[in-house]
Amino acid sequence: MRSFTYVRADSVDQAVTEVTADPEAAYLAGGTTQVDLMKDEVFRPLRLVDITRLPLREVRADDDTLTVGALTTMEELAAHEVVTDRLPLVRQALLLGASPQLRHMATMGGNLLQRTRCRYFRDPDVACNKREPGAGCGAIDGFHRMHAVLGTSPHCIATHASDVAVPLLALGASVRIRGQGAERVVPLTEFYRVPGGTPHVENVLEHGELITHLEIPLPPRGTRSGYLKVRDRASYEFALVSVAAALLIDDGTIRAAHLALGGVGTVPWRVPRAEELLRGAAPGPDAFAAAAEAALGGAQARRDNGFKIELGRRAVVRMLSTLAEEP
Repeated sequence: MRSFTYVRADSVDQAVTEVTADPEAAYLAGGTTQVDLMKDEVFRPLRLVDITRLPLREVRADDDTLTVGALTTMEELAAHEVVTDRLPLVRQALLLGASPQLRHMATMGGNLLQRTRCRYFRDPDVACNKREPGAGCGAIDGFHRMHAVLGTSPHCIATHASDVAVPLLALGASVRIRGQGAERVVPLTEFYRVPGGTPHVENVLEHGELITHLEIPLPPRGTRSGYLKVRDRASYEFALVSVAAALLIDDGTIRAAHLALGGVGTVPWRVPRAEELLRGAAPGPDAFAAAAEAALGGAQARRDNGFKIELGRRAVVRMLSTLAEEP
């Protein structure tokens, strides 16, 4: 790890000003991924601006929205009564996403921004367009069993690592972003960028912009929801496939449906066509199979990861079937 300057910010405006003014500066919050990347010489800032003391650690609920400060930890959000009562899919994703030790450190803003776990990205000795634009992608011709089948390009096939981003995307959550002299709100569906020809550009944040809050719509009472994570071992492992779903079923008909996938896309992957097929349908095998087929539509298999397509379909059917069977 190379040397860097450390600064502690006393206000959001100061933090934004410090980082915006220095192209070699970055924010430091929980640091659970960032410090690893610095040790591996993958991430090499010359200046770290510590934001952990800023007043962004809160959870507030009104009738239809849960507002979460970006410095709220995963554990704090998972334990919140509104999440337990109204957002089981978010709680389950948080609990399955990391060990208790990490959940007490990792922040919600940082979780949404965590970098890929692709071994080629994290090894400076191999080619990676995400780490070094124009270097090539070692994963395409290398071992890529864990890599994406949706949203890929000839330049990158790395998956996004966040668990909780998947249910947040399914619910239509947004992030509130502070820049120098301005604030904007961006839906998560528009926040992440598929790699295309610029895999090093992972989201819409400009240098110096800071996520301050998440805004999570609360589904109507009576909505059934859950998060299914399929992985190689029953421990804190990254997903081969994950599914976040929420269904509102009334009088034998699906009135509302939310569905997103993890572990298969270069970004957290919402599937509006599958949601459309579910709305107005009777819950059952035919509707769920059609939704699963639509959810993996356009997937591109490679030598080692083609199994993810059928695994993804089965995971969607299993998650939807589980929700339909709830009393």
